[in-house]
Formats: sequence, structure tokens, C-alpha cells
Amino acid sequence: MAEILIVDDEESIGDALKQVFEYEGHDVRVARNGPDALAMMEDSPSDVTFLDVKMPGMDGLEVLDRIRSEDPQALVIMISGHGTIDTAVDATRKGAYDFLEKPLDTDRLLVTLRNALEVKGLSASVERLLSQVESRHEIVGSSFQIRQVLERTERVGNTEARVLITGENGTGKELVARAIHRLSTRADEPFVEVNCAAIPSELIESELFGHIKGSFTGAVADRAGKFEQAHTGTLFLDEVGDMSLAAQAKVLRALEQGVVTRVGSSKSIQVDVRVVAATNKDLEEEIREGRFREDLYYRLNVVPIEIPPLRDRREDIPMLVRHFVDLLEETDRVTPREITPGAIDHLQSLDWPGNVRELRNTVERLMILSSGPTIGAQDVELLVSGGDAAGGFGSELLQAPSFAEFKEQAERAYLLQKLREHDWNVSETARSVDMPRSNLYKKIERYGLVRED
Repeated sequence: MAEILIVDDEESIGDALKQVFEYEGHDVRVARNGPDALAMMEDSPSDVTFLDVKMPGMDGLEVLDRIRSEDPQALVIMISGHGTIDTAVDATRKGAYDFLEKPLDTDRLLVTLRNALEVKGLSASVERLLSQVESRHEIVGSSFQIRQVLERTERVGNTEARVLITGENGTGKELVARAIHRLSTRADEPFVEVNCAAIPSELIESELFGHIKGSFTGAVADRAGKFEQAHTGTLFLDEVGDMSLAAQAKVLRALEQGVVTRVGSSKSIQVDVRVVAATNKDLEEEIREGRFREDLYYRLNVVPIEIPPLRDRREDIPMLVRHFVDLLEETDRVTPREITPGAIDHLQSLDWPGNVRELRNTVERLMILSSGPTIGAQDVELLVSGGDAAGGFGSELLQAPSFAEFKEQAERAYLLQKLREHDWNVSETARSVDMPRSNLYKKIERYGLVRED
């Protein structure tokens, strides 16, 4: 267990970080400004400090100077919503351990904390964090098809070769990409993900390559793109088949020359990035239709990895179900239940058009809504394959033993669905349900909601 100090004038950011680290079992204090942070450090030094750069009055770099002057061995991780290379370099020169850019990625936070704790020698905390990160991104299965995927992943992981991962939605393409990164010599460097299908075509170039202030409406400050953020690490281009032709041309240049140019700038920036791409489309068909560049396809498709749909590896379903049950019991705080062989057989008989992601969501539904200590074939029939999922959902809620429990189950299920609809963007979800963001964070913590892989 580590002593962590978070210094950020944004209450929502401080509370969110506190929630993440307390859930990992650490003692966490939050300061809203530099003077309060220094007073807390004087009273009781922290093992690791997460320090915002931009704060009113005394800014983060000044606080960093003061902390390091008092304790040259202090581990301080700078965080900023307006990060620039110059700021990062300045912070590093002043003794910062690392520099993270908002919006903060939970996995990157945990990996950075793990590395900092290794420096501190807190081995128990290191092992716990390592286990948590890896269990969430574990590839589970023993079928011939999945063994082939794992074998190819292991062979290519420790190389610099680019990889193109193909497969239907929900098969686990991101898990394979993360496994490749973990097996590479870049494992301690950033893993940066870009969902090309989720970003409007007019913004994809800014997202990938960054922009300079004033280059377009809304560009109020210089911003580094994903290629720069992934420098020395791995860039995962998810749903690359949805990228515009204009963006494809710039990605091709970045791969060929190792340079990017921010939108609105003429200055080239050198980047060292390993690219792993994924798609659920047939890129050869997209090339024939003129929607994807053939030269980019051959640049990305150095080593292909195809992930089979779940219906083609049904023998993995029992192992996957046990894995999801273990994860849910550890992270979602659901009531422990035993899944009977009959229920497993029933799950194996289904087609799973949503693949592993759908199976994970189904196991969660069964764990939450089934009554009694075991989940049987009848529960699967009622809650999964009863045709109208909403009907089964509603009837099960009506069996809640009390009105209070009914409200809790309904609220939890509703918020989980809304978070999924908005890709776990808490701000957007809060707006859609007309709820203050701070209240939504509290409910996420209360119900132990976590983003599924």
C-alpha cells in the first residue's frame, strides 16, 4: 500500500484519480492548490505525487521545484490538459518522474504508478498493480484457433514488425494489440489507442498528427497528436478501415519517413512509433472499391493476425465464463454465484454475434439478475435466450425482495448501459442522463462499475 498525493484544482479530476487509486488499496490525499499540497507534504511525505501543471496562483512546475528542493528523491508525476513537448521537457529537467496528458487513461495511470512504486521498492503494490492490469487484458482460451493467435502474437511481439489484426467486432482485437505491446521492447513506453471509426473525418488528422493554435476553429492551443504521444511506444489504430483517404496519405508518410506535421504547421516532427492496426472490414475489398490505399495496406499488413469469431471456438466458452466470473467478483463486487454445467452447455449452444464482448456482458447480466446461489440453464433461458431481452430483464427485476433493492438493481443496470452507449465517456454520459458528473462518479464507485474489454 502506497501513500499517494493528488494535486489538481479540478475537483472532478482529483476525485476520479482518488477513486482509481483507493480502489487499488492505496491511501490517497487530495490537495486543490500548491500551498495546500506543500503543507500536506511537510506534515507527511507521500510515496508518489500526481501534480497538475496548470493551477491558479502557484503552478505545478513551481510546486515541483519546492517539493524536489525539500526531497530530491521525491517521485512526482506531472499531469496536464495542455501538454506540450516544451512543458514536458521542462518538468523532466526539474526532476519529474513522468509526464501524463489529460484525458488520463486508467491503464497508463496504473502502469506509471507501478513503475514509480518499483523505484520506491514497494514490491507488494507493484505485484498487485501488475496483476490487475494484466488480468483485464488476458487472452483466454485453449482451442486450436486461439492457440494459433497466441503463437503468432508471441513470435511477432518482440520484433518491430507492423501487425494488422482482423476479426469481427468483439473478438478481442485490442487484447491482441496490447499483448503485442507487452511482449515488445517498448513495453514500458506508451500504448496509445485511436478508434478511427469514432472520430469525425474532419478531426481525424488533428487527432493523429496534432495541431497548432489557430489552425482551425476551436484550436485554442497547440496540441500533440497520437503519433507524438506514442513516441518510443506503440500506436494502435483500431478500425483503420474507417479512416479517410486524406488521413491515410499522411499515415503512409509517417510510416515511410518517421515524421509527422501538425495541422496548420509546416514543421516536421520526428517520431519513433510501432504501429499495430486492426479492422473488422475486408481491406482488399475496400481497396477494390477505392476506399483504402493499397500502398498503406501493404505497409500495415507486414504480419497478419486473424482472430476467429466465438462461434468457431465454442470449446473456449467454459474457460471464458470462469474468467469473467472471477473478474466480476473481484472488480464489480457482484454476489458470488456458481454457474452450473447445464448453464454452460446452454451458453455454448448460442451463436454470439457480438462474440467475446457479448459473452462478457451476458455473464455480468446473469451474475446480477439471477436469483439464488447458482446460475442454471433456466436462468440462461430466461435472461439470455428468451427472445426479448428487455422482457426477461424486467421480470427479473420485479422479483427483487425489496423496493430499495429493486431501485439499486435498476439504477446500476441503467447507468451501465448508458456508459456503454457513450463509450464510457463520463462527461457525455452525465449530460445524457441529466446528472452532475460528480454524482455519476460516485455512483460508478458505489456500484463498482468498470469498463469491459
